[in-house]
Amino acid sequence: MSFVLDQIRRIDAQLDRLQLANNNLPSAAIPSPQALQQQQQQQQQQDAPSPPTLSPRLLALQASIRALTPSTSDHRALLRPTQIQVLLSALSERADLTTAAAGDDDNGRRRESLEPFETELEWLLVSKATTQVYGHVLQRILAQTVGLAEDVYYWEAVLGSRRWSAVYGVQVAPGKLWAWGCGVWADVQARGGRRDEERGDVAERWRRFYGLVWQVVGERSVAEVRRRVLSPVTRVRGEVRAKQKVLKAVRLRNANALGVLLGEGLANESAHGEGSGTGDVQRRWKASVARNVALMEAVLAKVDDLETPVEKFDAAVAELTEDDPLYALEGHEQAHDGVSLPPRAVAERLTRVLALALPQYGDSTTAVVREHGRPSRLVRYWLPVTIGILSSSTILRILVNRQAEIVQWIRDLGTTTIDFWRNWVVEPTRKVIKTIRHDEGSEVSIMSKRSLEGDRDSLERMVVDFAIDNPSHTDATVSGSSGTRLTDAEIATIRTKVREGDLTPVLRAYEKDLASPFMGTVRGNLIRALLIQVQKTKVDVEVAMGGIDALLKSQELVFGFVGLTPGILVTYAALRSLRTSLSDSRGGASRKRQGTMLRQLRNVDRILSAATPTEYGELYYKDQGLLVCEVHGLREAAATVMPAEIYREFAEDAEELCDVRVGAERQRMAAARVRWAYGRWFS
Repeated sequence: MSFVLDQIRRIDAQLDRLQLANNNLPSAAIPSPQALQQQQQQQQQQDAPSPPTLSPRLLALQASIRALTPSTSDHRALLRPTQIQVLLSALSERADLTTAAAGDDDNGRRRESLEPFETELEWLLVSKATTQVYGHVLQRILAQTVGLAEDVYYWEAVLGSRRWSAVYGVQVAPGKLWAWGCGVWADVQARGGRRDEERGDVAERWRRFYGLVWQVVGERSVAEVRRRVLSPVTRVRGEVRAKQKVLKAVRLRNANALGVLLGEGLANESAHGEGSGTGDVQRRWKASVARNVALMEAVLAKVDDLETPVEKFDAAVAELTEDDPLYALEGHEQAHDGVSLPPRAVAERLTRVLALALPQYGDSTTAVVREHGRPSRLVRYWLPVTIGILSSSTILRILVNRQAEIVQWIRDLGTTTIDFWRNWVVEPTRKVIKTIRHDEGSEVSIMSKRSLEGDRDSLERMVVDFAIDNPSHTDATVSGSSGTRLTDAEIATIRTKVREGDLTPVLRAYEKDLASPFMGTVRGNLIRALLIQVQKTKVDVEVAMGGIDALLKSQELVFGFVGLTPGILVTYAALRSLRTSLSDSRGGASRKRQGTMLRQLRNVDRILSAATPTEYGELYYKDQGLLVCEVHGLREAAATVMPAEIYREFAEDAEELCDVRVGAERQRMAAARVRWAYGRWFS
C-alpha cells in the first residue's frame, strides 16, 4: 500500500499549498479559536467592532478537515470508509452564523463576511475526503489486481506439469462428483420422480425411482461421450485454461481501471499545464475534485461489467462521465467561485461511492475469484487431511505400544548429547583456559618433574662411589697420584664431569675388565660399571624426553585447541543443521521472494518494451495499470529484503518508474537504473 499512500500524501500536500495561496483564507488557512479571540481582544481595546466568533459548524468543519489529513503513520494514513462518511456529515446541515437577534445589521455583515470562508472550508473538506476515497479505490483495485495475478500464476504452475494437473483433478473430484449428483437429482425431480414415489407399493415405487435414476444417468453418459474421447487430465487442463483466461481478462480490466484513475484522476492533476492565476487554479481544482468523484463512480461501475471488452473500457467510462453534471462542472461559472454545484452535492456523490460502488466492486470481484480463482484450502488439502485422520489410530497405537522404547530412545539421545557436550566441548575448553592462564595443573608432560633430577643425582653418587672405590682408574690430572685416596677437590671435579656426562673412571674400569671379563665379574667391577652405564643411558633417555616435554609445553595451547576442534566442529554442524531445518521455511520464503522480485522486474521490462506511448509520450492506461501493479509488488517485496537506507533510495526510483507524468522514455530509463543499481537484491 506504499504506492497508494505516496499518491494521497502528494495530493493532500498539493491541496494544502493551494489553500495557503488562496486569498479568501488567512495565511494559516484554518485559523484557530485562540487566534480569533486574541484578535477580538485587540480590537476591543481599540474600540473597533469585534470580529465574528466561529460557529459550531465552522469548528466542526475545521475538526473534520484536520481529521482527514493523512497521518505520517502508514496504518493511519487512510481512514476507514465509515469514518470518512461521519466526517462528511459536517456538510449535511447548514447552521445559522448569527449570534444575536435577527435583523441586526452588524451580525448580517459579519455573516456575509464569513460566507466565502465557510464555502472554502467546505470545498477543502470535500477535497480531502475525495483524496481519502481516491486512496481507498486505488488500494482496492490494486489489491484485487495483484491477487488476480497470484491466481493466474497458480494456474500457470498447474498447467506447467501434467502431474500437478492430475493432482488438481483429484482435488476437485469430490466437488465435481457432488455437482454431478445434484444435477442427476434435479433432473430426476424435474421428470416427476417424487410423484412416482407416491403411487403403488414401496417395492414398486423404489423400482420406478431407480429406473428413472438409471435413465437419467444413461442419458447424461451419452451426452458426455464427446468429453470421454479426451483423457481426464486433458479435460482438467482445458478447464484450468478457461479459468485462467477469465482471470486474465478481469486482471486486464482492473489494470485498465487503475490506469484510468491514475491518468485522469487526482494523481495526474496539473500534468499538462497550470492556470493563469490563483483563482484559475482554485476553480480548476474544485472542478477536478468533482470530476474525480464522477470518474471513480464510473470506473467502479464499468470494471464489474464483464461484457465490456477491455479495448472499449476507456470509451465506456467516457460515455458514462460525458453527461455527468460533476464531470462537466468546469464549464459553468459563478460570480464568487466559478463552480455551479455546492460542495454538499459532491459530498453526497462521494458518500454513494463509499456506501454502494466500492462494496459492490469488492463483492463482484470476490465472486469472480471464488468461481475462477485457486481452490480453497479445504479443496486443496482434503486428501492428505483424510489420510491423516484415517491413519491417526494406527499411528497412535504404534506410539502406545512402543512407548517405553521411545522414552528410552529420547533419554539415550539426551544423555549422549549431554556427555558429548561435557566431555568434548566443556572439558577441552576448560583446559585451554587453564593453559592460557598458565595453570600448573594443566601443563602437558610425558614425565614427572623430579624424575630427571633424581636419576641424575643417583648416577652422580654411583660414579663418585665407584671412583672412590677404584682410584686407580681415575685420570691422572684429576687424581694427582695413581693408587692413592681421592681428595675432596678430586671428588668435586668428578662430580662436575659427571653432570656434564663424562664417565671416564667408569669407562676405564669397564675397558680394563673387558680384557678379563671372568675376573672382572668375580671382582664385581664389570657388572658395577655396566649397571652405571645402564643408569647413564636412563639419564640420557630422560634428557631427550625432557626436550620433547619442553617442546610439548611450548605448543600446549595448540594441542588444547586441537583437542577442542572436533567437539566444536560437531556442535557447529549439529546447530547449523538444526537451524537450517527450523528456518527452512523462512529461507525458502526469502528465496521465493527474491525470485518473485526478479520476475516482477522482468514483467516491468516487458511492459515498458512492448508499450506504445501516446501523443503526450505517456503509456496507455492498461499498460500503466499493469506497470503500477508490478512496481507495487516489487516495492512490497523490497521492503523486507533491502536495508532501510537502500530501500529509501529504491522507493524514489520506483516512484519515478510508475509516475505516468514523466513519460514512457524516462520510465524506461528508471527501469534500467533499478536493474543495475539494485540487481544484487534481486538474485
